[in-house]
Amino acid sequence: MARMMGSRACAAAAALLVGAFGLAGAASAQNREGMFPAKPDEVMPRLIAQEDAPLSKLTPVTDAMLANPPASDWLMWRRTYNGWGYSPLDQVNRGNVKDLQLAWSWSLGSGAMENTPLEHDGVLFVQAPDESVAALNAANGDLLWRYAPPPGQGIKFKRMIAIEGDKLFVAADGKHLIALDIKTGKPVWDEAVAGDGTYTSGPMAVDGKVIIGASNCTTSRCSITAHDANTGKELWRFYTVAAPDEAGGDTWNGIPGDSRFGGSVWNSGSYDPGTGLIYFGVGQPYPWNAFARGTPLKSTGNPELLYTDNTLAIDPNTGKLAWHYSHLHDDSWDLDYVFERELIDLPVDGAMRKVSLTAGKMAILEGLDAKTGKFLFAHDLGVQTVVSHIDPKTGEKTINPDAIPQLDKPTFFCPHPGGGRGPSPTAYDPQTGYLYVPMQDHCTEMTALPIKPGEKTENSKFTLMLKPGSDGDIGRLVAVDMKTRTTAWQHRERSPQSTGALPTAGGVVFDGDLDRYFSAYDAKTGRMLWRTRLSDTPNGPPISFSVGGRQYIAVTTGSGSPFTHTFGNLIPDVRNPVTSSATVWVFALPEGR
Repeated sequence: MARMMGSRACAAAAALLVGAFGLAGAASAQNREGMFPAKPDEVMPRLIAQEDAPLSKLTPVTDAMLANPPASDWLMWRRTYNGWGYSPLDQVNRGNVKDLQLAWSWSLGSGAMENTPLEHDGVLFVQAPDESVAALNAANGDLLWRYAPPPGQGIKFKRMIAIEGDKLFVAADGKHLIALDIKTGKPVWDEAVAGDGTYTSGPMAVDGKVIIGASNCTTSRCSITAHDANTGKELWRFYTVAAPDEAGGDTWNGIPGDSRFGGSVWNSGSYDPGTGLIYFGVGQPYPWNAFARGTPLKSTGNPELLYTDNTLAIDPNTGKLAWHYSHLHDDSWDLDYVFERELIDLPVDGAMRKVSLTAGKMAILEGLDAKTGKFLFAHDLGVQTVVSHIDPKTGEKTINPDAIPQLDKPTFFCPHPGGGRGPSPTAYDPQTGYLYVPMQDHCTEMTALPIKPGEKTENSKFTLMLKPGSDGDIGRLVAVDMKTRTTAWQHRERSPQSTGALPTAGGVVFDGDLDRYFSAYDAKTGRMLWRTRLSDTPNGPPISFSVGGRQYIAVTTGSGSPFTHTFGNLIPDVRNPVTSSATVWVFALPEGR
């Protein structure tokens, strides 16, 4: 008891009040003297228990655990380095998922929320819209600690955090990369990373290195950097836009180096210990349209604009590029290929291959050999009109001439830059062999605008519209059989899909939509098995974990991201709260089931 007296007693009592009032009132609760019980000793046993468990049982996350996570844990953005987003837990299954109920929830304040929580040894870690980080008891939602970074400027929401050893790694405003002690939440180091752009994604941890990509480089070129996990010191940097004197520098139609912008890295990468490579997707060039940046589609020379709209395979130890593949040359539609890369062993032409699989905003599934980058296959999911043909041997795309943007003249194409598939990640289920793809069906009219004298950016006009002949059902959850590359089933509804898919070994796949519904489907047939409505749009990928033998399903809500603001004029009947409600929602079967 003696060790809890004095300042630690005050801090622990304040933490209890924070748990009662939520994060939004944390600062004021800690400063309200006189609100503590008249006899603090009466609450000491509870405070001690809350402090010691489960933090006292929290163990370091080893490289072996990251390579092969315990079934009970969710240790990275898509749970495993291969990016599957699949949980091997099966307590919640297609037979009992109808009985799911709310186990606990925790308010994260207001703001856009796309963050994926992590869970380890009964502790759930999550980053809020204000970039604070909370460690919560994963079984009941009690607050264990909270970290708030110094105030900054820029985009607030971050999509992922990372864990390795005894540290939690988070990104913050001003391109800060921060390491926190997992047991206390205290900063171990805080590195201000040089270069332009911002962080909207988050870090990944590989073999003692923290690796992260920058985004929003509208007047500069983005980069991927690696940092020493113990110190934060930068170890290497790879620029996602090639300068004139670098490899790939001759692919920008002669544009000067100080006028080459873009190459955002919106997501974390994947890693294959077998090839020893990390895999990242890269976004589009800036400005959005070719006329404004000086690379119109009829330009001479090589129009790849490396390394935009590419898959990059990089040696994590050196930062050297092993191979790259250009999915879309001279992107003039903002239809980038920046999303997750899933690493899957698949039969291709009668032989098993390690495939790097991705789908850009056009929802064309594209498979590359993970060792060499050789194109293997493409499968168009049918929501785009920009590409008229794909060479089956090289993957080279023929562009529909009617979809090529014209200067100061509307051009119609599908999908809108919001994406036939957007930031909601796909997921792979090794039991069914299906890839689950959240999608939306829509089109746009784009008017390409030139850059005004003295400006470096332009504002092309995009008008979102329904696809001709549409029945008004925009959202799709599509299950693709990856052995045959055919659609096994699809669920269609009015609202766009917003969370990303979560398949589990229980034969259930979870997904959320813009209309605040969080749903469970039969992974094999697509039949809806359970649905609940939340306070706001579920906008972060769901996860599953177990504590004390009980399986939990968690998802975060919080609208306000560009994706949640895209579709308003198409679905005026979908009305969400005016003020965003960022919350962690955690579900489980009734105790004892």
